[in-house]
Amino acid sequence: MADPMRIRAMLIGDLVEVKVLMAHDMETGQRKDVDGNTVPAHYIVSIGATCNGRTVLSAQWGPSIAKNPFLSFRFRHAKKGDKLTVTWTDTGGDTRTDEVAIG
Repeated sequence: MADPMRIRAMLIGDLVEVKVLMAHDMETGQRKDVDGNTVPAHYIVSIGATCNGRTVLSAQWGPSIAKNPFLSFRFRHAKKGDKLTVTWTDTGGDTRTDEVAIG
C-alpha cells in the first residue's frame, strides 16, 4: 500500500483551501528500463474528495501526471472541524484513503 497522503485543509473566509501531496510513482507505460523493456503503466486514474459525505471533488487522471502528484483545490460550505476524506485509485486497482479535519 502507498504511503499516506499529506493533506492540509484550511478554512479561509468562506472557502476551504485544500492541498494534497500523494506518494505514487506514476509510471506512464512509455518508459523503458535498462534492458530496453517497457515499464508497465501504473498511475492514479481517479481521485475524489468528500466533506461530511458530500462530494467536493471528482477527477479522472491520465498518464501525464507527474510522480508524487500535488493537488490543490477549494470548496465552500464547510466549517472548522469538519472531516475531509480524499481517495485515489490507480491502474493496478490499489486505493488509498486518508482523512483530515478542516483547520
